[in-house]
Order: sequence, then structure tokens, then C-alpha cells
Amino acid sequence: MISRRNVAGLSAMGAAALASVIPQAHAEDAAGESTFARIRRTRKLRIAGVPGTEPYYHKDIATGVWTGFCVSMGQDLAKSMEAELEVSETTWGTALLDLQSNKIDIMFGLSPTPARALVLQFSQPILNNTFTIVARSGFSPKTWEEINKPEVRVAVDIGSTHDIFARRILPKCTLVALKTPDEATLAVQTGRADCVIQVIMLSMVTVKKNPKVGTVLVPTPLAAQPTCAGMRFDADHRFVSFVDSWLAYSRGLEAVHGWIVDNLALVGIQPEDVPPLVQF
Repeated sequence: MISRRNVAGLSAMGAAALASVIPQAHAEDAAGESTFARIRRTRKLRIAGVPGTEPYYHKDIATGVWTGFCVSMGQDLAKSMEAELEVSETTWGTALLDLQSNKIDIMFGLSPTPARALVLQFSQPILNNTFTIVARSGFSPKTWEEINKPEVRVAVDIGSTHDIFARRILPKCTLVALKTPDEATLAVQTGRADCVIQVIMLSMVTVKKNPKVGTVLVPTPLAAQPTCAGMRFDADHRFVSFVDSWLAYSRGLEAVHGWIVDNLALVGIQPEDVPPLVQF
């Protein structure tokens, strides 16, 4: 998903269920029109939008207009393909099925987990989403090693890449594994945990919404989770090739950085609020 678990991996059962439709998807691609050909013919690029997941996606309730840095990327990609952008409302949990069922052409903001790679193809990384902690008052470690101690209580949301990262990098800490990101954050606020692990795009939003939760810290050495765009398997590789070329070109112009920074303003985050060690 990314319901705010933009970094959560698919369950083994979910991956298996989606993997079972791959042969059918390939058969349809071989017999029918490719994604690239359809976009060029219809002049429409279809993406998904997840309301309330700023700065990734934001939908104005009054006007129905979509904004957010994933939407900004979609608009530029559509323009590059001489097409118009269409946004379909979805959730992080159903976006993968939307791709498989040919409801959308591309989904921005996905982490390329091995389970997802069984059923989707991914672009080059859009950004590297740095792992950070939101630390309680009085707890200010500078390194991951300082956190990797039995007396340090680290909150994570079960099954997410935060959880996977903590179990791999912090095997000696006391892990406080909870069902949702909100519960993990609340554990810090209520004193059940010393910190919660979140990628930077989430931790900045968490603290901006509730400064009393704690402080965003970036422990060293830096560690990050790539965030990519997901696309259907397609016998015609022109679409994923075009997306990768477009991303490389956009990064060269620093457009990706601009889209991210501009849309952080949706949640009141200014460029000076981004920790100096973090690069987009």
C-alpha cells in the first residue's frame, strides 16, 4: 500500500494471488494493444491518485482537482507523450490490481519490493526515501549503532519496509511492532517507545502535523528505500523505456527535486525544514 504505508510490502499470499494473473496479462498484451501504443493512439495517460496522502497525492474535495508531487510527475510525463492526464481515485492497497486490470497505465510512489516485482515492472528510482526516526524528547542518537541496544525501544508498523529495515539493521534493539503507522507513532507520544522509524517523506509530515510527537533525526550511515513507478508487464517495452528516459532527463534538469519540494508545501513543509543530510 501506501495508505500512509507507501513502503509496505505485499503479503506472500497477496503476491501469489497477483502472480497467478501474470500469464493471462502477458497473453492479453501479446494479442492486444501495448500500453505505449494505446497512450499514443488515445492521447490519454492514466494514473492513480490516493486522496489524503500528501505530499504524494491531494484531491481538492470542492473542485475535484488533483495535486501532489506524483500528480506533477504524471502531468509532465503526459505532456512529454503528447497526451492528457487522467487520474483515477484508488487506494495504495488496490492500485496494483488497477494496474493488472488495465485501469491505469502507471502508479507513482511504489517501493520495488521483491514481492511486487513478481507482478509488476518498475522504473528507475524516482528518489531514494531516506530512513529516519522520529525521536522522543531527550533521545537524540546520531548513529544507527546507538539505537541498536536492548534498552532502546523502536516502534515500527508490522510488515512495512520500516519493520524489515529495523529487523535487519537493529537486531539488538527492543522492537515495538504495531499494526499501523499511526499506532507506531502514538507509541512514541505515549512513552511506549523511544523512537519510530519512518522514511523521510513520512516523518516530516508526522512532525509537521503534530510537533509534540518528537524530532526528526537522520542517523548515520545514511540508509534509503528507493521509490519508483510501477507498470504492467508488457511484451512491448517502449513504455517502461520511455519512462526511464524521461526520468533521467527530468533528474538532469532537477525537475524531480522541484516537484517534490514544491508539493511539500501542501503539508506546510518548507525547503529549510528538510534535514541537511537528505537529498531528493
